Amino acid sequence: MTSAGYAEIERTFDVNPATTLPPLHDLPGVTHVEPPVEHHLDALYYDSIDLVLASRRLTLRRRTGGVDAGWHLKLPVAVDERREIREPLGEHPEHIPEAILNLVRAVLRGRTLVPVVRLRTRRTVHELVGEDDQVLAEVCDDEVQADRLAPEPLSQTWREWEVELVHGSRDLLDAAQVRLASVGVEPSGTPSKLARALGDALPPFVTVPVPRPTRKSSAGAVLLKYVHEQVRAIGTQDARVRENDVDGVHRMRVATRRLRSVLSTYRDCLDTAVTGPLRNELRWLAGSLGAARDAEVIRQRLAHRLGQEPAELVVGPLTERIDEHFAAVIRGACSQTLAALDSERYFRLLDTLDAVLAAPPLLPPADKPASIVIPELIRADWKRLRASVFLAQGTPSGAVRDEALHEARKRAKQLRYAAETATPLRRSRAVRLVAAARQVQDTLGDHQDSVVAREKLLRLGMAAYLQGENAFSYGRLHAVEQNGAAAVEARFFRTWRDFPKASIAK
Repeated sequence: MTSAGYAEIERTFDVNPATTLPPLHDLPGVTHVEPPVEHHLDALYYDSIDLVLASRRLTLRRRTGGVDAGWHLKLPVAVDERREIREPLGEHPEHIPEAILNLVRAVLRGRTLVPVVRLRTRRTVHELVGEDDQVLAEVCDDEVQADRLAPEPLSQTWREWEVELVHGSRDLLDAAQVRLASVGVEPSGTPSKLARALGDALPPFVTVPVPRPTRKSSAGAVLLKYVHEQVRAIGTQDARVRENDVDGVHRMRVATRRLRSVLSTYRDCLDTAVTGPLRNELRWLAGSLGAARDAEVIRQRLAHRLGQEPAELVVGPLTERIDEHFAAVIRGACSQTLAALDSERYFRLLDTLDAVLAAPPLLPPADKPASIVIPELIRADWKRLRASVFLAQGTPSGAVRDEALHEARKRAKQLRYAAETATPLRRSRAVRLVAAARQVQDTLGDHQDSVVAREKLLRLGMAAYLQGENAFSYGRLHAVEQNGAAAVEARFFRTWRDFPKASIAK
C-alpha cells in the first residue's frame, strides 16, 4: 500500500534574476530564519505522449538530490494545495513503483508512461522558524534549467521562489506574499514547474464543475450532481481495488450500482441510446468487482454457522473443505477483478463516463423543476417495490419465492438510491425513505445469502459424499439455513406494513 501522502500547501512566484530576497524574519510568528542551505535537484517527469496526466494536473516525477529523493506523485486538492504521494527509489530507480502506478492507471487507461520533461534545479532553502524551533515554512529560491523531451524538444531557464508551509498557517503564506510583492515579485502565471516546462504543449485542464443542487434546481442538475459523485468514487477507489483493499472493492461496487440504478430511475430524462449501453457496462463492472466479496461473505457465514454447532454434530473436515473451496474461488475472483480493471473494456467505460459528464445526454424532461419530476420518479420506484413484495407474498415457499424476494431486494436498492438523489429537495423525508429501503435491502440480502449458502452446502455435501466423506453435517447446516431463511421471510412480511409512503414532495 502506498503512503497516504501529505498536503503540500505552497505558492510560487516569478522572479527576475537580479531580485534580492527581502527580509523574512519579522513575518507573523517567525522568530528567526535559518542560514540558507543549497541543494542540486534533478527531476525526470513522466506522462503519456498525449500528456493525459498533465491534463488532470497530476505530476509524476523521479527526483534525486535534496532531502526527499524518490518518486513523487502530486494530485490537485484545492487552490495552493496538492496531495503528494512518495515512494523510495528502490533497488531499480528506473522502475516506477507499482504503488504509484496503481494511482494513475485509471487516468492512463492503457497509455504508456514516457519521460516528458527533465528539470535541473539549483535550490537555496531558507527555513522560517517560530517558537520552540518549529519550522513554519520554507522559502525556496530556485534557478531552473528545463528541458522538454516530448512531444517536441524545448529548453528554458528561469528563476522562481516557492513559499511552502510546513507547520505554519495560511496567514503566514498571505503575509509572505505581501512581503514579496514589496520588491515587485508577483505570483507565477503557471500552476507548476512542469506546466511551465511544457509550455505551449500543456493541455487544457480537464474538469467538469458541477454546482450543488437546491430545491429550485432542475431534475437534470440534481441527477448530474449524483452521477458526478459516483463517477468520482469509482475513480477514487480504483487504486484501492488494485491493491486488494476489500473496503475499496465494496465502495467501488456500490458506486457502480448507484450509478447504474439512477440511470434507470431517470431514464425518461435521459437519451437511453447512450445510457442503455452504459448501464450494461456498469452491470459488467459490478459483476467483475463482486465475486470475491460475495464468496468471502458466504465463507464467513458458513464458518459462523459451523462455529455454533455442537462439536459432536460436526462430522468430517468441514472447516478445511469450506476454506479450501472458498480460497480457490476468491483467488480466481481477485485475478478476474484485476484483469477487468486492466482491460480495454474498462478503460472505454471510463471514457464514456467522462463523455457523459462533459456532454450530459439529457432530454427535455430533465429541464423541469426537480421538485416536480423527482417525487414522481421515486413514487414509480416505490410502486415497483410494492408490486414485487406483493408478488412474493402470493408465491408459495420455495425457489420461485426466493427469486421473487431477491427481485424485491433489487427494487428496494433502486428506491434507496433514487431517494438519495432527493436529499436536496426534502432531506428529512428522503433520509427516512433511504433508511427504510436500506432495511428492506439488508433483510432480504440476508435471505439471499441464505439461498446462496444452501446451494453451496448442497454442492459441498455432494462432493464430500463422492470422496467417501460423511456428508451429515452439510445437510444439518443446510437445514439450519433453511429454517433461518423462513424466519427472515416471516419477519420481513410482518414489518413490511410499516414501510413509509414515497412522499418527497411538499
